Amino acid sequence: MIDEIQDHLEAIYGIHCPERAQAYVVTPEVAKALGGTGQVDEELLVQEEGEELSLALCFAPELLTRLAGYRLGDPRVALERVLDSYCQLTEGVSHFLYLLQSALLDRRVSLLELEAQAEVDKFASCLLQGWGDPDRGWAQALHHRLFDTVRFHPHLGAQARWRYQEANRLSRNYCKRLLPLAMGRKLDRLLAELRYGYRLGAGAKLDYLAQAA
Repeated sequence: MIDEIQDHLEAIYGIHCPERAQAYVVTPEVAKALGGTGQVDEELLVQEEGEELSLALCFAPELLTRLAGYRLGDPRVALERVLDSYCQLTEGVSHFLYLLQSALLDRRVSLLELEAQAEVDKFASCLLQGWGDPDRGWAQALHHRLFDTVRFHPHLGAQARWRYQEANRLSRNYCKRLLPLAMGRKLDRLLAELRYGYRLGAGAKLDYLAQAA
């Protein structure tokens, strides 16, 4: 499943990552030993020493179990049954890919930028899985579910809560601009827009996401 999600995101954005996220997955016990919590559904661990970047991905075993029978390309109803779990897995892979792409470009990335891009990635990946569905309301329903019914963990500190709320606001605004392309079945323009936004960095990306719909 992790490999499939990585392949899907790489296809959406027209990129190729030389590393595979699956190879960096560790158990919660190892995540704790590396300084992580090992107690959340998805966690990316990052250590930077000079020019060396060390990464590890941790997913809760229960999360992987819930997705064991799901494969990309299943009917939309199947995705709806595991949407939350799928989005959490996608978020971890998104963080991994975007951080590595930024490192390859020798570009620093903020936590807000990382979170905002992950929100866009979740929407884009889910949207394109339901692309062949004749119900054009799927895009609007997905947008509502991902951005309007979101809840934040009560244990978050003030700074982390602000970051997640701001990432939600920025990505919600940007993905709303994508809805006419999705409802009009303009796949080429949708992909071109997603790829353009993906390649923007730092303040330029955040400013672009914030533009009015």
